[in-house]
Amino acid sequence: SVEPTEAGDYRLCFDNSFSAVSEKLVFFELLFDGPHGDGDGDGDGDAWLEAAEPEDSLDVKIEDIKESIETMRSRLERSIQMQALLRAFEARDRKLQESNRGRVDFWSAVNLGALLLVALLQVYTLRSLFQEPRRPRT
Repeated sequence: SVEPTEAGDYRLCFDNSFSAVSEKLVFFELLFDGPHGDGDGDGDGDAWLEAAEPEDSLDVKIEDIKESIETMRSRLERSIQMQALLRAFEARDRKLQESNRGRVDFWSAVNLGALLLVALLQVYTLRSLFQEPRRPRT
């Protein structure tokens, strides 16, 4: 967990000094808790509310609508985060399955080669058992 101390861009660094030779799969997730603007970068998501200057009877309704919209927005953001998390899990699992398939294919080919070699050796051995020994000509 990182608490940002300053507004602005942050950079993530993934250290690969353990083993630069082997391949790695890295997964990370960014979760934003708390208010963080309306998405357009100007930070005045409530400016429309101040500009409207509603009457007292409408103020409660607007606050209810605003609260409902904010709840929907936070739930939608959480849904998007969960979908991204599920996509990352699916990508990790697919990579593992493809790696396993490659290993299975390799060892199946090795076993097939060994099977063919043993079959050829058996045929050769059987032929040599039933061949008559050659007699020298006199």
